Amino acid sequence: MTDQRKAYQVLTMNTLAFTVCFAVWMMYGVLITFLVSQRIYDFDKTEMGWLIGTPVLTGALFRLPVGVLTDKYGGRSIFAWVMLVAAVGAFATSYADSFWSFFGTGLLFGMCGASFAVGIAYTSVWFPPDRQGIALGIFGAGNAGAAITSLGAPTLLLWLTNDGANVEGWRTLPKIYAGALLVMTAVFWFMTFSKKVEHGAGFTLAQRLAPLKQVRVWRFGLYYFFVFGGFVALAQWLIPYYVNVYTVSVATAGYLATIFTLPSGLIRALGGWMSDKFGARRVMYWVLGGCALACALLIVPRMDVYTAGQGVMAARPGKVESVTNQQITIDGKNYAVVPEDTTQTFEDGTTRVLPSQTFWQVPVVKEGDAVTKKQLLARGVTHVHFQANIWIFTGIVFVIGILLGIGKAAVYKHIPMYFPKDVGVVGGIVGVLGGLGGFVSPILFGYLLRGTGIWTTCWIFFFFLSTGCLMWMHHVIRKMLRHQAPELADQMDVPVTAGES
Repeated sequence: MTDQRKAYQVLTMNTLAFTVCFAVWMMYGVLITFLVSQRIYDFDKTEMGWLIGTPVLTGALFRLPVGVLTDKYGGRSIFAWVMLVAAVGAFATSYADSFWSFFGTGLLFGMCGASFAVGIAYTSVWFPPDRQGIALGIFGAGNAGAAITSLGAPTLLLWLTNDGANVEGWRTLPKIYAGALLVMTAVFWFMTFSKKVEHGAGFTLAQRLAPLKQVRVWRFGLYYFFVFGGFVALAQWLIPYYVNVYTVSVATAGYLATIFTLPSGLIRALGGWMSDKFGARRVMYWVLGGCALACALLIVPRMDVYTAGQGVMAARPGKVESVTNQQITIDGKNYAVVPEDTTQTFEDGTTRVLPSQTFWQVPVVKEGDAVTKKQLLARGVTHVHFQANIWIFTGIVFVIGILLGIGKAAVYKHIPMYFPKDVGVVGGIVGVLGGLGGFVSPILFGYLLRGTGIWTTCWIFFFFLSTGCLMWMHHVIRKMLRHQAPELADQMDVPVTAGES
């Protein structure tokens, strides 16, 4: 078999294995939401945030050591070990029966999240630099495994529990995931080939970690904290979001979340091609700017706000002669009152893009009252209704998913270009920071929700995060331009060292 055919076969197996690992990694987003909605366990919002993020924590923290081991021993054996450890954790989850037992098993099967660092390094050694963008993009499409879980797991849970009649049936789901990992491990082992970077032979740990001294690595990590961590967080958080904000079932929430997760995972291959063709920095400008705008559009929550409006005041003192919902008469002078329109409803199924407003006045005096000049006769009431239509919301979330998918590929296009001999280590630390984004974000969402009672606080967080990434990137590019020739503006992806921060 030629090296080219081996490369394509390894890429295929890497992508399939990563898809399965990602599906398992996202299991708690559906499982914990289901267990709480069915009142099998009484976890509050912050506990849900912790449990949803727990597997992500392990996957994040182990990406760096797994990346180092991949550079040293090769991706084939390390990938297999990662899947085996995760399978043990997934199987153990079927016996969990408390917050801390779910926490512990989540940490264990979360190891499958470290598969990304293995796959990035193992894929990159099979392809030349000019084709690594599309190759890594194809591999990254394994993120679509999140869609497998968000789409299939809710329906599978309903079937396993007989629509809630047999609540303990949920324990079969983690066993199914463990079995899928074991099967994938066997197929992967027999369909791949051993290969590793040759430059690393005899390198000490300090030498392997030397690239981490460069600020550039951490800047890439911040980008990935947003594009990948945001994807992981939303892939799980959108399910309880839909259930609570739009009062849909867990199964329906899973279907809607798939509109975000599936395209975002698959589009990563396109992101790799775009990064090869247009340059990773230019693509990141589009991604970060587009996400900031989209998140800003989602900040306003679904709401019904009643506030004080313009009232009716007495023009002169006198005695109230009559009061109706349309008029108040004082000593022969009539004051018009705007009555409430009880025929208008905002629950008529009409799609409203912008907030809707109604206004009426309520008399606060009664017949026979003596009033003074400028005394309030009728208080004004303004009702502002914002529908936050579920389909408009889902459409904007779909756009965010597409942008995040493209951004994930663009970030990793930088790594083999700037660090061709340290893809495992640099990819590992960038992956760690991305995974930490997926871990921290749901927990932060839980605290923000508990503190404000507003679900859209997650979009406020992502708006400021994307804006911060965009500003830092633009600052670095402007600094580079001040140190280099003006022609650099047309070659933003040529590696440089002077002036980089």
